Amino acid sequence: MNSTNQISTKQAGVIIINYMLGAGILTLPRTTVEAVGTPDVWISIILSGLIITGVGFILVILCRRFPSKTGFQFVGEITGPWIAYALSIITVLYFLIISAFEIRVMAEVTGLYLLEGTPVWAIVMVFMWVGIYLMSGGLVTIARLFEIILPVTLVIFVIAILLSSQLFDISNLRPVLGEGVLPIFKGLKSTLLAYTGYEIMIVIMAYMQKPEKGIKAMVWGTAVPMVIYLITVVMVIGSLSVEGMKTRTWPTLDLMRSFEIQGLIFERFESLLLVIWVMQIFSTFTITHYAAAVGVAHTFKIKNTVPIMYALLPVSYLIAVLPKDVNETFTLGDMVGNVSIYLFGILPTVLLLISIIRKKGGKHA
Repeated sequence: MNSTNQISTKQAGVIIINYMLGAGILTLPRTTVEAVGTPDVWISIILSGLIITGVGFILVILCRRFPSKTGFQFVGEITGPWIAYALSIITVLYFLIISAFEIRVMAEVTGLYLLEGTPVWAIVMVFMWVGIYLMSGGLVTIARLFEIILPVTLVIFVIAILLSSQLFDISNLRPVLGEGVLPIFKGLKSTLLAYTGYEIMIVIMAYMQKPEKGIKAMVWGTAVPMVIYLITVVMVIGSLSVEGMKTRTWPTLDLMRSFEIQGLIFERFESLLLVIWVMQIFSTFTITHYAAAVGVAHTFKIKNTVPIMYALLPVSYLIAVLPKDVNETFTLGDMVGNVSIYLFGILPTVLLLISIIRKKGGKHA
């Protein structure tokens, strides 16, 4: 593979981080509290992060058996062409729906807080066309932009969280394990879905300069979002309480809106949080739409992916505007999240075992 199209281990990790930090950070406190029902949500987040890291290891080991090939290219060697075609189409649809879901959630929130009265289609189309411009530059261009976005995101996030600490009350996080461990396991599903993003390795590992360091990229790509999710949930629960979060659609934004600092350039901080969050949504949209285009190209052996990106744009747009309201949007997100559990949680293990039994792929695991 052309070295100019390859990304470093650090860039691979940054891509995973930016993919994960999408719409979930705004809704994660609410969805997890609804599932757990106790302040022990933070334990579910840690357990889910460890589980996803383990699943990611399996995915990386599978990809390392087939150097310089994406999952769309090597699955056929393991399962045969017909099953591979079916799995590839399902995976392409998965990435397309994720990209459309992220854009739709972004349109809902910006329409509510920043651009009141602006039609959803107008917000969606602008972001899609800007995204296409970025994607046409290839994976290296995407990775370089992500390297700029991530530090800005982390700095503003830390500042906003520190300033919100004035509302924090540790008693809202007590008692720890007051109802035992069962609620923690009830929250695993919703917290696992927040880590959607590690599956991008089936595409980007083929472009890594040092694919043998894929596990390192996976560990960092999962660890950083886990820390951010942990801090977010602890601060939101500690500030708004478990009961206070159940009726809030966007609890993280509500936390930022619940205080103001007099005398600073920005007295209200939800706008700052929205800015970095929109950048993360943009990141998730671009990498998933790019992955879908790569999937189509590799499945049907098409050399140029740029025309495919444009061809998939109307499909992504139609999916984005399909939900009638925010509740239907969340339902769509839950559906695609459930698919991800089977498609990237269970399937990689099965494919790895079959590849070992059938002796397919190189000895790179």
